Amino acid sequence: MGKEEVLSGLLMELRRGTIVLSVLSRLKEPKYGYSLVTQLTEYGLPVETNTLYPLLRRLEGQGLLTSEWNTEESKPRKYYCITPEGREIYERLKKQWQQTAASMDRILSEDAKALPEKEEGPTEQL
Repeated sequence: MGKEEVLSGLLMELRRGTIVLSVLSRLKEPKYGYSLVTQLTEYGLPVETNTLYPLLRRLEGQGLLTSEWNTEESKPRKYYCITPEGREIYERLKKQWQQTAASMDRILSEDAKALPEKEEGPTEQL
Protein backbone atom coordinates (compact mmCIF):
# COMPACT_ATOMS: atom_id res chain seq x y z
CA MET A 1 0.00 0.00 0.00
CA GLY A 2 1.40 3.38 -1.02
CA LYS A 3 1.76 6.51 1.10
CA GLU A 4 -1.14 8.25 -0.64
CA GLU A 5 -3.49 5.33 0.00
CA VAL A 6 -2.49 5.22 3.65
CA LEU A 7 -2.94 8.98 3.98
CA SER A 8 -6.32 8.86 2.23
CA GLY A 9 -7.57 6.16 4.60
CA LEU A 10 -6.35 8.02 7.67
CA LEU A 11 -7.94 11.28 6.51
CA MET A 12 -11.22 9.43 5.94
CA GLU A 13 -11.07 8.05 9.50
CA LEU A 14 -10.39 11.52 10.87
CA ARG A 15 -13.33 13.05 8.97
CA ARG A 16 -15.71 10.22 9.84
CA GLY A 17 -15.62 11.23 13.48
CA THR A 18 -16.59 14.80 12.72
CA ILE A 19 -19.59 14.28 10.46
CA VAL A 20 -22.13 13.41 13.18
CA LEU A 21 -21.20 16.45 15.25
CA SER A 22 -21.29 18.67 12.17
CA VAL A 23 -24.72 17.42 11.08
CA LEU A 24 -26.25 17.76 14.54
CA SER A 25 -24.89 21.31 14.79
CA ARG A 26 -26.73 22.35 11.63
CA LEU A 27 -30.15 20.87 12.48
CA LYS A 28 -31.37 23.29 15.13
CA GLU A 29 -33.86 24.33 12.46
CA PRO A 30 -35.37 21.90 9.93
CA LYS A 31 -33.24 21.32 6.84
CA TYR A 32 -33.44 18.92 3.95
CA GLY A 33 -30.52 16.68 3.00
CA TYR A 34 -29.14 18.55 0.01
CA SER A 35 -29.16 21.85 1.90
CA LEU A 36 -27.02 20.14 4.56
CA VAL A 37 -24.59 18.94 1.89
CA THR A 38 -24.33 22.49 0.54
CA GLN A 39 -23.93 24.09 3.95
CA LEU A 40 -21.30 21.64 5.18
CA THR A 41 -19.37 22.12 1.94
CA GLU A 42 -19.47 25.90 2.45
CA TYR A 43 -17.96 25.36 5.91
CA GLY A 44 -15.14 23.31 4.38
CA LEU A 45 -16.45 19.85 5.27
CA PRO A 46 -17.73 18.38 2.01
CA VAL A 47 -19.87 15.29 2.45
CA GLU A 48 -21.37 13.14 -0.27
CA THR A 49 -25.09 12.43 -0.36
CA ASN A 50 -24.45 8.68 -0.25
CA THR A 51 -22.74 9.28 3.11
CA LEU A 52 -25.21 11.83 4.49
CA TYR A 53 -28.56 10.14 3.86
CA PRO A 54 -27.71 6.84 5.60
CA LEU A 55 -26.32 8.90 8.50
CA LEU A 56 -29.54 10.92 8.74
CA ARG A 57 -31.60 7.72 8.79
CA ARG A 58 -29.36 6.22 11.46
CA LEU A 59 -29.56 9.33 13.66
CA GLU A 60 -33.33 9.33 13.25
CA GLY A 61 -33.45 5.65 14.22
CA GLN A 62 -31.42 6.51 17.34
CA GLY A 63 -34.00 9.15 18.30
CA LEU A 64 -31.63 12.08 17.74
CA LEU A 65 -33.52 13.48 14.75
CA THR A 66 -37.07 13.66 13.48
CA SER A 67 -38.10 14.00 9.87
CA GLU A 68 -41.12 15.31 8.04
CA TRP A 69 -42.01 15.49 4.38
CA ASN A 70 -42.88 18.89 2.92
CA THR A 71 -45.02 18.38 -0.17
CA GLU A 72 -46.22 21.97 -0.45
CA GLU A 73 -43.38 22.99 -2.79
CA SER A 74 -42.99 21.80 -6.39
CA LYS A 75 -40.43 19.20 -5.27
CA PRO A 76 -41.28 17.18 -2.13
CA ARG A 77 -38.45 17.31 0.40
CA LYS A 78 -37.79 15.47 3.63
CA TYR A 79 -36.78 17.88 6.38
CA TYR A 80 -34.75 16.78 9.40
CA CYS A 81 -34.61 18.44 12.80
CA ILE A 82 -32.80 17.63 16.03
CA THR A 83 -34.85 16.23 18.93
CA PRO A 84 -34.45 17.27 22.59
CA GLU A 85 -32.46 14.06 23.15
CA GLY A 86 -30.40 14.85 20.07
CA ARG A 87 -29.69 18.34 21.41
CA GLU A 88 -28.48 16.86 24.71
CA ILE A 89 -26.22 14.40 22.87
CA TYR A 90 -25.00 17.22 20.63
CA GLU A 91 -24.06 19.39 23.62
CA ARG A 92 -22.11 16.52 25.18
CA LEU A 93 -20.35 15.71 21.91
CA LYS A 94 -19.56 19.39 21.41
CA LYS A 95 -18.03 19.64 24.89
CA GLN A 96 -15.98 16.51 24.27
CA TRP A 97 -14.84 17.86 20.89
CA GLN A 98 -13.70 21.11 22.48
CA GLN A 99 -11.74 19.23 25.14
CA THR A 100 -10.20 16.94 22.54
CA ALA A 101 -9.33 19.84 20.22
CA ALA A 102 -7.68 21.72 23.10
CA SER A 103 -5.69 18.61 24.01
CA MET A 104 -4.64 18.07 20.40
CA ASP A 105 -3.58 21.72 20.11
CA ARG A 106 -1.34 21.23 23.14
CA ILE A 107 0.02 17.92 21.85
CA LEU A 108 0.76 19.29 18.38
CA SER A 109 2.19 22.57 19.56
CA GLU A 110 5.95 22.85 19.15
CA ASP A 111 5.97 24.97 22.29
CA ALA A 112 4.65 22.12 24.43
CA LYS A 113 7.55 21.35 26.75
CA ALA A 114 5.70 19.75 29.64
CA LEU A 115 2.37 18.11 30.29
CA PRO A 116 -0.36 20.58 31.28
CA GLU A 117 -2.11 20.32 34.60
CA LYS A 118 -5.09 18.01 34.51
CA GLU A 119 -8.33 19.77 33.59
CA GLU A 120 -11.27 19.63 35.95
CA GLY A 121 -13.87 16.96 35.31
CA PRO A 122 -13.44 13.62 33.61
CA THR A 123 -13.06 13.37 29.88
CA GLU A 124 -15.97 11.40 28.53
CA GLN A 125 -15.05 8.14 26.84
CA LEU A 126 -16.75 7.87 23.44
